[in-house]
Amino acid sequence: MADISKRVKRLLRDCAAAAHEEELRRALLPIAEAFKRWEEGGLGSGELSELIHRFHQGPARDLYLRYNTNHLEAAVAYAIVTGVLGREAVPAEVLDHVAGMIQFYEGEQARS
Repeated sequence: MADISKRVKRLLRDCAAAAHEEELRRALLPIAEAFKRWEEGGLGSGELSELIHRFHQGPARDLYLRYNTNHLEAAVAYAIVTGVLGREAVPAEVLDHVAGMIQFYEGEQARS
């Protein structure tokens, strides 16, 4: 991010924070449901603890690694292509800055 303006850096960080929050929210939905089942007595404490542990070791860790970087372009482009961030919510400067990575991820999606 050394050769981009401070404004684009800030906007990129803002977009990455929004994407991280949304991906984490989506990943936590099954855990929230598990807590409800636990509260209602349909899930044991040990089972809930195991679900929390697996979440922490899996999705939470993956998302932390994706967004805890100084190179947020790839994470933001991926979030745009996968619909985590709506293009209309992303400033034009950021879209322009990550346009090449967006094309790359769109190509990858088309091949899948």
